[in-house]
Amino acid sequence: MLKSKRVMVTGGAGFLGSHLCERLLAEGHDVLCIDNYFTGRKANIAHLFSNPLFEAMRHDVTFPLYVEVDEIYNLACPASPVHYQYDPVQTTKTSVHGAINVLGLGKRLRAKVFQASTSEVYGDPEVHPQHEEYRGSINPIGPRACYDEGKRCAETLFFDYYRQHNLQIRVARIFNTYGPRMHPNDGRVVSNFIIQALEGKDITLYGDGSQTRAFCYVSDLIEGFLRLMASEHVGPINLGNPQEMTIRELAEAIIRLTDSKSKLVFKPLPQDDPTRRCPDITKARKLLGWEPKVDLEDGLKETIAYFRKLI
Repeated sequence: MLKSKRVMVTGGAGFLGSHLCERLLAEGHDVLCIDNYFTGRKANIAHLFSNPLFEAMRHDVTFPLYVEVDEIYNLACPASPVHYQYDPVQTTKTSVHGAINVLGLGKRLRAKVFQASTSEVYGDPEVHPQHEEYRGSINPIGPRACYDEGKRCAETLFFDYYRQHNLQIRVARIFNTYGPRMHPNDGRVVSNFIIQALEGKDITLYGDGSQTRAFCYVSDLIEGFLRLMASEHVGPINLGNPQEMTIRELAEAIIRLTDSKSKLVFKPLPQDDPTRRCPDITKARKLLGWEPKVDLEDGLKETIAYFRKLI
């Protein structure tokens, strides 16, 4: 039996955060969910309110927080271009000030702090697949920089607290993830395509649809979080699915699985949108014994079923 801990999850009402809270509760931990509900939704955590080990607090991580916990998972930050470009200054503040505040709290409590970083730190990569030693190709003044550079700066802060204050940190670089509780209006490719297909609308592809992504089901990703947090490895460690596919192939799979009559339409590629994105998960396999288990088709069926109920 694992020792029960008091665990704080920032961004806990979001897509990933709600699944993490659920999993931590299932393992018997006392969970404090922190969210300002900018992109997180109470509906994602409503089923947890009856659990006496669960507590939710409305709070913005750009302001300090004074609580007593044993571990911190920092997931707070809008993660889709639609949301993080809505208020880019606030996005950067969330990544940078948020990191400073959770690290300061971790330092005071001597608590272990997990950072949900992102594959976006690699930018539009010149190395494929992306491994953790690759330093990235980022436009620091482009429309995506608020997120990309904010997350890069957060990693800097985490490693400086690790070196300067001997703080226990864990840093995961998350690649494309999908599953139930994705925000329906976040502009991400899986949720966009599923909603368009279910509503019989044209499916919008940017560019010619040949750009690639690799999609990891949410339960696999959360397992990676817990394994990294429980390990002795600081990171950064890539967590994602190494099975690469084109965006057009994804759209065609969703049309087939929804039995939709939707047609594909093509629009110009957004500025600085990566053309290829696929993780090298050698470290995760070797150090954590982790790799994705859920087949894309099975995961898409679960996600489609969720959105059918939602719309």
